[in-house]
Amino acid sequence: MSQPLLDFLARPTAARHRGHRLESLDSSLFPWLLVFIAVAALLYSSVGHGGASGYLAAMALFGVSATFMKPAALTMNIVVAGLVFVRLWRAGFFSARLFWPFALGSIPLAFLGGAIQLHERAYQYLVAVALLVAAWRLLLASHEPQTRAAPRPGIALPVGAGLGFVSGLTGVGGGIFLSPLLLFLRWANMRTTAAVSAAFILVNSIAGLAGLLSAGATLPRGLSWMMLAAFGGALVGSELAVRRLAPVQLRQLLGVVLLIAAVKMFLTA
Repeated sequence: MSQPLLDFLARPTAARHRGHRLESLDSSLFPWLLVFIAVAALLYSSVGHGGASGYLAAMALFGVSATFMKPAALTMNIVVAGLVFVRLWRAGFFSARLFWPFALGSIPLAFLGGAIQLHERAYQYLVAVALLVAAWRLLLASHEPQTRAAPRPGIALPVGAGLGFVSGLTGVGGGIFLSPLLLFLRWANMRTTAAVSAAFILVNSIAGLAGLLSAGATLPRGLSWMMLAAFGGALVGSELAVRRLAPVQLRQLLGVVLLIAAVKMFLTA
């Protein structure tokens, strides 16, 4: 790893200048960030996720400003989750009956959460907690559960609403919270969980980004390159999602990276 990169990672999460946080990223480090984004997109899409917590972790490790992180993560989520959902839906793994009650509860709350712009430090703490949850999910050994009946709308609607609000507020999409719930309560097997989670992430990321833009936020410069890197990773990952889920060791390695990023955000907030 190059010395400039090591020096950069040793800095606080975002540089301070007269009370304001710089939003620009050192151009010499931007290609490294794109590599991290592509790898995160590959690994996350292989298990049916959009990768937002991975993108947030990468941006946290590279010291990107919190004002940059939310719109960037939501936008890349839309690209990756959209591709993964189409692939899994065409392969026959999607369950509309399981998806819609969660989605109907989540979409309006994701819009509301996206429109709320927290103080930068509060946002960093919240994202750090979300990264810890995501790391916990990835570090656990996955298994194929015996499924049972889908939840009643009276249960799925409020659960979806809560997850939608958190997803819009943080920019994580919500799938990292929904998928362990579906598996733990045995509402779906692993590939159906991946397909439903991808669709859930897609609609919540669209709603969250719409709420964020309605509140006056703008998309960051360089986002098109980040979206291209995420799409490239997702092309490979979505193929794995259809044919073979990512090896447990890779998911656990990603969980360790998220854990490191969460600790860094806590320490430098």
